[in-house]
Amino acid sequence: MRIDQALAHAHALGVARLDAQLLLAHGLQRPRAWLIAHDEHLLDPRQQQAFTAQLAQRLAGVPVAYLVGERDFFGLTLAVTPDVLVPRPETEGLVEWALQLLPQAPGPGVVDLGTGSGAIALALARGAPGSQVVATDASAAALAVARRNAARHGLEVEFVLGDWWQPLAGRHFGLAVSNPPYIAGHDPHLRALGHEPRSALTPEGDGLAALRCIIDAAPDYLLPGAWLLLEHGHDQGVEVRQLLQRRGFGPGTTRLDLAGLPRCTAAAWAPQP
Repeated sequence: MRIDQALAHAHALGVARLDAQLLLAHGLQRPRAWLIAHDEHLLDPRQQQAFTAQLAQRLAGVPVAYLVGERDFFGLTLAVTPDVLVPRPETEGLVEWALQLLPQAPGPGVVDLGTGSGAIALALARGAPGSQVVATDASAAALAVARRNAARHGLEVEFVLGDWWQPLAGRHFGLAVSNPPYIAGHDPHLRALGHEPRSALTPEGDGLAALRCIIDAAPDYLLPGAWLLLEHGHDQGVEVRQLLQRRGFGPGTTRLDLAGLPRCTAAAWAPQP
């Protein structure tokens, strides 16, 4: 079977063309552009069998990132495993906003709560070299992936095991960011995400539990004037701003993602004298 025939077969099965190209390019250890330029190249039986097996996994819903073992995020190629959430393009907007807020932060310390693969923390460490970036996660397996990604790119981030703020007692930061689980436990979209760690997708209930936890404890770990920047569901912006206001933060601002949906909210900690 030639490359063009293999890709046509994948398309006939219902696998998106880009997904099929990424899987085949990974299997052949070639760039995707090479496939296009060499579409008459014959696959040997081993290559064809491996590609067929990966197509079956993709049709079963396994993310391409898990099948190839990596995902690009904000210019970084990151290792990903089923122990971590696959980084999303929407979260790159959170990184861009954080880099804009950093010059206004009252201190160089930055914390990424629930870092997973380390995507946000590492993007910030590369984008703002003078920052002191700390990242927490309750999963030791996730932190192992994040540390591997830091070593791969030669970036310095302090990774700490623990739930949200819990391992950071006595420390204070000028900027805190998080992409916590925020999908409601009854949301039907969770069925299509069954191969990713459920705890990284939903806190169950109404989807706001992790956001509430982070916001409620934040003042104990933030410098006056520090920013808290959160990713959330497209229908949670109003509630997140209300939670921030009730906890004593200044007015919250919500930004849209690439699809034009409310996705991230930021507010400054403004303690009353």
